[in-house]
Amino acid sequence: MTDAPTASPLAGHRLLEVPPGAESVDLEAKFTQLLFRSSLLGSKLTEQKQQARAAQRELLGVLVEVDDALAALGLDRELVAHGRGAGLEATRRRLLGRLAKAGVRPMRLEGLAADPALTEIVGTEVRPGVAPETVLQTVVTGFFWEQDVLRRAQVVVAAPESALPPVVDPRIEAAVPVEAMVPEPIEEAEKPEEPGEPAEPGEPEEPAARPVPPRARRQARVTGRPPKRAKRKK
Repeated sequence: MTDAPTASPLAGHRLLEVPPGAESVDLEAKFTQLLFRSSLLGSKLTEQKQQARAAQRELLGVLVEVDDALAALGLDRELVAHGRGAGLEATRRRLLGRLAKAGVRPMRLEGLAADPALTEIVGTEVRPGVAPETVLQTVVTGFFWEQDVLRRAQVVVAAPESALPPVVDPRIEAAVPVEAMVPEPIEEAEKPEEPGEPAEPGEPEEPAARPVPPRARRQARVTGRPPKRAKRKK
């Protein structure tokens, strides 16, 4: 039994012509050149993606600020009185919906510990029973963009309870002696001597008392007799 001749796989196909000079080409050098060009194109593509993401981030940041402005306008009493409050709220919901489709979502931080990467502390408040640096209130809402932080939140956190004013136990106040609570008397300043009333006209003035010399006072102490006053020299 003899094998039948099989058809060649190249039957019916025309062979490609080898371009002139192809046999002398350094295939290794050409392959290295192609790899370099591919790497260069890849770096340019990465740079373009980064630029596009930065531009998108800036645009989303502006839209977040627009949301802040809409929220502030919604608190304006005059606009609410003129019936503009409902329209502002509807516009804000639509804007937040668009931001959510772009991967932007607001932060919910109340009751959590303040993370410096997510929050900026703008105030503190003493809250008994709450751990220090726990977020109590969000002043400016923060936003995530996919896995990144688009904007940090401004929050008020709990302060340590030691910041409370000291409370005095009434039993301690009762233990203080009464004498220590009575203020010391204030010494009154000596009042200057008031000048005597002038003598009426026609009445003789009483002569002023003459000073007693020191020698007479010493004799009076020894003898027990009153001292003699000095005689006025004429």
